Amino acid sequence: MSTLSEFYQKHSGKLLLLTLLSFPLLFVKAQTLPANNDIETWLPRDSEVRSNYEEFKRDFGVEELIVVGIENTSKDDVLVEAVCERLERLDSVRKCWSPGRMQAIMTSFGVDDVEAESRLKGLTLSQDGRLVGLICLLSPEGYGDRAKTVDAVTGVLEYCQLRGDQVRLAGAPVIVTELDRLGSEEENQKFFFITLLVCWGLLAYTTRQWQLSLALLGLTIWAIQLTLAGIHVAGGEMNFILSALSVMVMIFTLAVSIHFMHYYTAALEDDDPLGQALKTAWKPCCLATLTTTIGLVSLAVSDILPVNQFGYAAAWGSVVALITGLGLTPALMTIWPPQAQSEEQGAAIISRLGDWISTHSKVVSAATVTMIMATCVGLMSIETKIDPLDFLPKNSKVLTDAQRVEAQLTNIDSIEAVVEFRNNDLPFTQRLEKVREIEAVIAGHPAVRHTISSASFFPSEMPQNPFTLGRLLKRAESQREHNEYIADGERLWRISARISTSEGLSQHEIFEQLQARAEGLPVRFTGIAPMLNHAQQEIFRGFHESFLMAFLIITGVMVVSLRSWKTAMVAMIPNLTPICIVYGILGWVGMPVDIGMMMSGSIALGIAVDGTFHFLVHYQTQFNRGVSSSQASCEALRQTGVPIFKAALISSIGMLALTLSSFAPTARFGLLMCSLLIAALVGDLVLLPALLCLRPRRLRQQESEKAELAGPHRLPTTPEPAVLADRVA
Repeated sequence: MSTLSEFYQKHSGKLLLLTLLSFPLLFVKAQTLPANNDIETWLPRDSEVRSNYEEFKRDFGVEELIVVGIENTSKDDVLVEAVCERLERLDSVRKCWSPGRMQAIMTSFGVDDVEAESRLKGLTLSQDGRLVGLICLLSPEGYGDRAKTVDAVTGVLEYCQLRGDQVRLAGAPVIVTELDRLGSEEENQKFFFITLLVCWGLLAYTTRQWQLSLALLGLTIWAIQLTLAGIHVAGGEMNFILSALSVMVMIFTLAVSIHFMHYYTAALEDDDPLGQALKTAWKPCCLATLTTTIGLVSLAVSDILPVNQFGYAAAWGSVVALITGLGLTPALMTIWPPQAQSEEQGAAIISRLGDWISTHSKVVSAATVTMIMATCVGLMSIETKIDPLDFLPKNSKVLTDAQRVEAQLTNIDSIEAVVEFRNNDLPFTQRLEKVREIEAVIAGHPAVRHTISSASFFPSEMPQNPFTLGRLLKRAESQREHNEYIADGERLWRISARISTSEGLSQHEIFEQLQARAEGLPVRFTGIAPMLNHAQQEIFRGFHESFLMAFLIITGVMVVSLRSWKTAMVAMIPNLTPICIVYGILGWVGMPVDIGMMMSGSIALGIAVDGTFHFLVHYQTQFNRGVSSSQASCEALRQTGVPIFKAALISSIGMLALTLSSFAPTARFGLLMCSLLIAALVGDLVLLPALLCLRPRRLRQQESEKAELAGPHRLPTTPEPAVLADRVA
C-alpha cells in the first residue's frame, strides 16, 4: 500500500471532520463578502477619459439623477411642487427641478410663458401635459449609496400617496439598485440550490450511492465557500461577473471528483485501488488546473477592475477545485468506498464510438473541422452590448417605468459637453451666444434628443435696452450659486445632451461623431454614458488579448508536458471547439454578447482543457508503449470517455436550472454554459480521437511490421558485414 493510501486510511475521518468544522467560518466569510456593482468600478483606471470625467465631477458635481414621473397631473398641480420640496430636503438629493421651477426661472429671465412651456415639452413635461417629470440631482452622499437614495425617494412618494402606476422612477441609480437586487446572492441562491439538487440527483443515479453523492456535493459547496472566503480575506468584492464563480468552482470540482471516482472503480481489482487512482489522476488533473489557472490569470492584465478581479478569483477557484477534488475525494472513498459500477453499456457505446471514429477518422475529422470552420465565420459577426435595461425582466416595473419616461419625457443617457472660455474679459452675453451656437451644433446630430444649458433659460434674443439687459444679468448673477450649468466664475459652461441609440448608432459612435462635429470649437465631451461605452470596448479588447495569451501559454504547457509539439498543436484544436461552435452560432443568429457571456469563454477553455488532458495522458501512455496512434486513441477514449461524458452531462443539466432566474445575465449564463459543456464533448470525444487516429505511425513500428512479413512477401535484406564474413569463411 502506498504512503498516500496509508495516510488516507489513518486520517480520513480527521480530515473530513476538520473540513466540516471549518465550514461555518468559511460560510460566514463568504456571505459577508462585500458587493460592489457601482458604475465607477467599470470605468478604465488611469485613462484620459477617466481623468476628464473626474474633472467634470469636480467642476459641476455628480452627473447622476433620478427622474420621477407623476402620471395624470399637470405642472401647476400643488402636489407636484409639494413632492419636489420634500425630495429636495433629502440629504441624498442636492437639487430637485420641477417644470414649474424651471419655467419660473425662464420667465424671470424674459422668456414668455408659451415659449417656456414649449421648451419643457418632451423634457420634463409630456406632449399631452399629463406626465410631469421631477429631476432629482444626486448629492455626493446619494451617489455613494444609490440603494439608500432610491429607498428615500420611494419613501417620500409613499408618504405623498403616490404608488403603483401613479408614479414612474427612472435613472441610473434606480436601474443599478434593481440590478443589485436581482443579481444578489439571496436572489440567485434559490436557483443555485436547484442546480445543486439536480447535480445530486444525477450523481446518485450514476453512482448508485446517495450518501457518497451527497458527500461529494457537500465537498463542492465547501470548495465554493473556501473560494469566496479567500476572496474576502484578500480584500476582493463581489460583482455580477463574479456571481458566475460559484458555478465555475462547482463544475471544476465535480469534474475532478468524477474522474477520480472512475479511476478508483476501474482499479477495484488492484491491491491498492486508492493509490492506483491517485497515481492515475494526479498528472492530468494538475496539468489541467495549471493551464486553466494560467488562462484565467491572463485576464488580470485588464484595466477594468471587475475583469481584473475575475481573473485572480477564478484562478484561485480552480486551485481550490483541485485541492478539494483530488485532496478530499479520496478521504470520502475510505468512508464510503464506491461500489463496482456497471458501466458496461456506457463503455460499450464508447468503445463502438472509438472503433467507428478509427475506421472513419478522415471523414469524421473533415466533417467536424468543416462544421467548426463554418461556425467560426460567425465569430466575425459577434456584436457586443452592455445595456443595463436589457438585464431586467420584461415584466419589471423598473423597465416599464424607464421606457415610459424615455418615450414621453427624455432619455436617461447623456453626453456632457464642457465649453471653456480662456478669455476672462469676454462679456456674459457673448459667452451665452457662443454656448448657444455650440449647443445648436450638438443638437443637430440625429441621435441627440434634447439639449439643456444655461442658454435654455434665457430668451432667444437678448434685450437691446441696456437697462433691461442689466437687470436680467443682475438677476442671473444672483442665481449663479444655484446654477448647475456654469462653473469656475463663468469660465466653464456645461451643455447636457440627452442621446438615443434608436438611430442604430452606439454611444461610442455618437460620442465620436459629436467630437468630429465640434472640431475647432472650445468644447470637450465627457459623461458616464461614453465612459461606460469606452469601458465596454476596453473589456472586450482586453478579453481577446488575454484569451490569445492564455491560448499560447497553454499550448506551450502542452508541448512541454506531452513532449511533442505536433500532438500539442492537434490537441489545442478541440479546446477551441466549444468557443468556435457556441459563439460562432451566436454571431450567425445576430445575438449580442454581454460581458457575462463573454467571460464564460474562460470557463469554456478550462472545461475543454480538463477533458483534453485526461484523454491525452492515457493516449500518450499507450502510444509510448509502441501501439499505433489509432489503437492508443481508441484505448484512451475507452478509459476516459465515460467520466468525461458524465462530468459534462451532470454539470450541463445542472446549469439549465439557472435559466429559471429572472435576472437575464444569470439565465443567459446558464444556457450558454450548458451549450459550451455539450460542445466541449464534441471536441474531446469526437474531434480529438479522430485527429489522433490520423497521426502517422512511428518509423520503428513500420520497420517492425515489415520484418514480420514472411515467405515470398518478406523484403530482401542485406546481411550484416560479420555475417558475410562468416559465409565467406
